[in-house]
Amino acid sequence: MAKDDTGRLHVTVKTGGKRKLSSKLWLERQLNDPYVAQARREGYRSRAAFKLKEIDDKYHLLKPGQTVIDLGAAPGGWSQIAARKVGAVDGKGKVVAIDILEMPEIPGVTFEQLDFMAEDAPQRLRALLGGGADVVMSDMAPNTTGHRTTDQLRIIGLVEEAAAFAVEVLNPGGTFLAKVFQSGADSGLLANLKRDFTTIRHVKPAASRQDSSERYLLATGFRRKA
Repeated sequence: MAKDDTGRLHVTVKTGGKRKLSSKLWLERQLNDPYVAQARREGYRSRAAFKLKEIDDKYHLLKPGQTVIDLGAAPGGWSQIAARKVGAVDGKGKVVAIDILEMPEIPGVTFEQLDFMAEDAPQRLRALLGGGADVVMSDMAPNTTGHRTTDQLRIIGLVEEAAAFAVEVLNPGGTFLAKVFQSGADSGLLANLKRDFTTIRHVKPAASRQDSSERYLLATGFRRKA
């Protein structure tokens, strides 16, 4: 164990046995990530909670009494933040979350294990909602292939599906937030969002690793079609 350039102790994981280099590097990164440690201390299920918290602190997406949809929710960091911000824990707001993976119960959150890309997913989500939504947020990402162009097209396709669903369920003035990766493949997506929302931004919170091409697409001021 040694100190890094910032003076923090840095944990080094030894290689050996059946551990691959990629696993070693991932484990090392987790052990030395201050957001991972902070998430544990504050009771959040993942470091991703701080990404949403930072975005919300700056742009004020989540307000008491709102209805929020969390797509790709597991392990639940975003749902935890949303439930507290909208007052779902006290029955004032509502958070509906889905994921293809299981997710342990979170107070104030209605969860269903569901593949968003399944044919009946939108219908089942609308049934859980029981009305419109004020915020649709997605931290979904497809399994990567290692082929950059293919992976970029996959994530854009997923975000396009999430955006199409958001347009169907958002109340006027609503917000859409989705994870994307920096590329030149999202021009069509941006054009559609500019048609339906007043403001489009790309944001990269400090909790998003700086060596990652991950960023978030934030569309606010939904204009419902007549």
